[in-house]
Amino acid sequence: MVMAASFGTGQVFWSMLWFFMFLIWIWLLIAIFGDIIRSSDLSGWAKAFWVIFVVVLPWLGVLSYLIVRGSTMPERALASQQKSEQAFRQYVQETSATPANQAPSTAGELAKLADLRSDGVLSEPEFQAQKAKLLGQQPAPLRTA
Repeated sequence: MVMAASFGTGQVFWSMLWFFMFLIWIWLLIAIFGDIIRSSDLSGWAKAFWVIFVVVLPWLGVLSYLIVRGSTMPERALASQQKSEQAFRQYVQETSATPANQAPSTAGELAKLADLRSDGVLSEPEFQAQKAKLLGQQPAPLRTA
C-alpha cells in the first residue's frame, strides 16, 4: 500500500517509456536478423560476423548495422516480398492449369460437338440445336423425317 502511494505519475511515465523502448528494441533485433539472413550480397562469414556483433555488443551492433546497411534494408525486403509473390502466382497458375480443375470452355465444347458431327454421331440439326444451347440462343426445333 505504501509503495502504491509513492509510485507517482513520473515513475509511471518512465516505466511505460522503458517498456516501449524494450518493445522497439525487440522489433529492431527481429528486423535486423531477418535482413542479415535475407541478404544475398553477404557471405556466410559476413553474416556470422554481424550476428555475433549484434549479440555480443547489442546497442553498438544494431546502431552500426543500421548506419552501414540500413539504407538498403527496404530494397532487400521489397525484393524478398516480390520473389514470394512471384512464387505464389506461379504456384496458383500451375495449380489452376490442371485439366481436372478447368471448367469446360464454350470453344472446347463446340470443338467436341464438331468432332461428334464429323464422326457421324450427331446429325446437322442436332449439332445446330446443341450449338445454340451452348451459345445461349433459342434452339431451332428439330425436324423429324
